[in-house]
Amino acid sequence: MEYFLPIAEVYVSLPLIFLLSLIVGILSGLFGVGGGFLMTPFLIFLGVPPVYAVPNEANNILGTSISGSTTHYLKGTLDYKMGLMIVVGGGAGTLLGILTFTYFQDIGKINIVISLAYMYILAIIGTMMLVQGVTEIDRARKKIIIKKKLHDHYWIHGLPFRMRFKKSKLYESAFTPIIIGLLVGFIAAIMGVGGAFILVPAMIYIIGMPTKLIPGTSLFVTIFISAIVTVLHAFNYGSIDLMLVIVLILGSILGVQIGQKLSEKVDSSQFKTILAILLLLVGIAIAYDSFFAKDLLKVANVDNGVKSLSPLAKFVKDLSIDQPFIYGMFSIVLALGLGIGAAIVRKQLSNLRKRYIEKMRTQGK
Repeated sequence: MEYFLPIAEVYVSLPLIFLLSLIVGILSGLFGVGGGFLMTPFLIFLGVPPVYAVPNEANNILGTSISGSTTHYLKGTLDYKMGLMIVVGGGAGTLLGILTFTYFQDIGKINIVISLAYMYILAIIGTMMLVQGVTEIDRARKKIIIKKKLHDHYWIHGLPFRMRFKKSKLYESAFTPIIIGLLVGFIAAIMGVGGAFILVPAMIYIIGMPTKLIPGTSLFVTIFISAIVTVLHAFNYGSIDLMLVIVLILGSILGVQIGQKLSEKVDSSQFKTILAILLLLVGIAIAYDSFFAKDLLKVANVDNGVKSLSPLAKFVKDLSIDQPFIYGMFSIVLALGLGIGAAIVRKQLSNLRKRYIEKMRTQGK
């Protein structure tokens, strides 16, 4: 079943997008990585232009991040002060990223820039994960235990304006998280990813945060950066498609819950090599599609699609053009609502499960 996206003006299979989003969500929950660097290329392969794939996936990341961040808030595993300092840099980085995005779009090179960015990033991450996965399997087989230093000291630790972060029990320069946020925001604006693949290692090896605070703080930062990316893309280009966002968020949230449950039962390190190979294959596919493949995508009759828009779809399209800021804010509220709603439902289901187990134990006695 194909659906005409009124904003991107292409036909896509919503069930297939939901299935892919579900799979990517499972991988995200299982391995603890963001799914943006997989889902955005998948959207591009399905015919969604990169200029639309990037902001819609950013909006999806916003929904899944608020869901996960709410869970960590309830557990108290979140450093707000550190997160806000990263957000300061992330906001500036996002603005720089949008300016760069606009420049390459104006000269007609944005599609190839996005493709090249994904090709190199996936190649680097895939290779690193493959090496790490093979090494972990080898160490586990040989029962080798390696003691690591908490973090090394780099030039960034010598910056001025040091301040105390009580939650993380750190005394760091304010510029350290700001510079990290600057890089994360820049990449998020161009590639439509949450930036966790940079942010999490930076929190561990550069900032030196306690491990238990990293997932919640990373998600907290991603909420703000994804929201800024969404609003700026909606305001400048009107490129957010609500139906696509809803399908992406529903699939991702459900997949993340499944992945997190699976991670409690299996050793994800054994599957890390599989994910690494998948990333490398996606990178190779992007390279082939960018440089060698002819444009064989079936171009749907866009004129007929636009003319046959339902009243609701026509209203959404007109709103994105006439009131881009309001449209962008609405898309953020929608993503936040779905994310918070999913977190509440998960909490209620967890409580019901605990009550059921307690009831069965009582009856057993």
